[in-house]
Amino acid sequence: MCTFFTKQLNLIFILLLMYGCNYQPDGKIISIEKKAVLEPDYSEVTIPPNIAPLNFVIKEPGSAYFVRFTTETGTEIEISSRDGKILIPEKKWRKMLQNNIGKEFKVETYTRDQEGKWSKFNTLTNKIAPEPIDSYLYYRLVFPGYESWSELSINYRNLENFKTKSLIENSVADDNCVNCHAFNNGKTDDFLFHMRGSLGGTYFYSKGEFRKTNLKTKEMKNGAVYPRWHPSGKFVAFSSNKITQRFHAADNKKVEVTDLESSLVLYDVVKNEIMDIKLANRDKFMDTYPEWSPDGKYLYFCRAAQIDKTYDYKLIKYNLYRVSFDSDKRIFGEVELVFDALRLNKSISFPRISPDGRFLVLTVADYGCFPIWHKEADLYSIDLENFKASRLDLNSEYTDSYHSWSSNSKWLVFSSKRGDGLTARPYIAYIEGNGVSNKPFILPQEDPEFYQQFLKSFNIPEFSTFEINLNPGVIRKLAMTEAIPAKWYKN
Repeated sequence: MCTFFTKQLNLIFILLLMYGCNYQPDGKIISIEKKAVLEPDYSEVTIPPNIAPLNFVIKEPGSAYFVRFTTETGTEIEISSRDGKILIPEKKWRKMLQNNIGKEFKVETYTRDQEGKWSKFNTLTNKIAPEPIDSYLYYRLVFPGYESWSELSINYRNLENFKTKSLIENSVADDNCVNCHAFNNGKTDDFLFHMRGSLGGTYFYSKGEFRKTNLKTKEMKNGAVYPRWHPSGKFVAFSSNKITQRFHAADNKKVEVTDLESSLVLYDVVKNEIMDIKLANRDKFMDTYPEWSPDGKYLYFCRAAQIDKTYDYKLIKYNLYRVSFDSDKRIFGEVELVFDALRLNKSISFPRISPDGRFLVLTVADYGCFPIWHKEADLYSIDLENFKASRLDLNSEYTDSYHSWSSNSKWLVFSSKRGDGLTARPYIAYIEGNGVSNKPFILPQEDPEFYQQFLKSFNIPEFSTFEINLNPGVIRKLAMTEAIPAKWYKN
């Protein structure tokens, strides 16, 4: 009996060897003078040395597939597949990246036809950057229409692997809307988010402590939105907006969001005080989307002329301005024009400055300040040494919008609808020292067909060096409490 089972096991082992050999390119290999079609397209990209495996699918006909990853020291990884899915072993991938930081690696792609003949496509070359990426990416998951807040959540992903967690789900807070999460640029664990609805308030997290605050005082006409932390962690700048939405039945812009009025306010986190940011002639303008310089000495923002009741929303165009800030006295200086988008017949939104203070990236569209539904929306970079603006190479023919810098100023994540024109996905690009952007790549997933099946948009992607662990019960308990009212400071 034992001899019988031994023979059976040996036969199985031989069959497995034969099975494996059939997946290795052999015989005369035909050269195909083109790149194999990969989904996602992870070809000719620069990637971080600590990114999760870039799993992909070979979208070429074949009965078997084979991929070889090589570096200057030789073969690193070999993968066979029957269906074209290339799932890279994490340990081998991590070792290859760490042993070749700042160097290139090549990807050889082979397919086998029904007759057993192998073909080889052009070899792809990717680069491993010297600089790592921040370990975490936070984002809000929302259905592409944006007008509904059912099934809203703020999630985060460990970029070094495929671990994803839900930070906040509105299901634990009576289905209230959760939005506008913001970090202090990776410098501290300061974090906040808004909640709208019956349990509304602004939720602040810092050094393990969590509190719920009502920032809207009786002196304020509108609530506080679009937060940006001062680098010190002592202040948060908001805009206070009266917002309207339009829903189009026969237009490629399903939703159009515009401000009817907006101004800037400053919240003192330590003193729990909120105050106007008083700017000259501010009644003539709508000011929104604040952004601090990394040294905290300047506040940048978007400004458009105040509209009247007969306004045409396509004529609303925002320029980029800044004011100096004295943090000791909480005083702002004179308004300076930084980028005149109106001269180009364009409008800007979402100014974001690299933590090293060198570049400012913003979204440029034809009009307005909510470019999510603007197909023409692109990302531009402003060199803050000479204030010259240029369109980044990472853009596509579809919406490229909300963006965030890594803490080392080398990586930019942004939302793009280049996949289907409807759903926003997170793309990551390496930024050279001169501000030039490399080819972006989509956030890798364990299942390379993930984005073909997942219906929600990734909204407001934000890098962070911190993992914030919040128990849903903590959110629920805090949400049910009365918000601490902020004090109005008359300046």
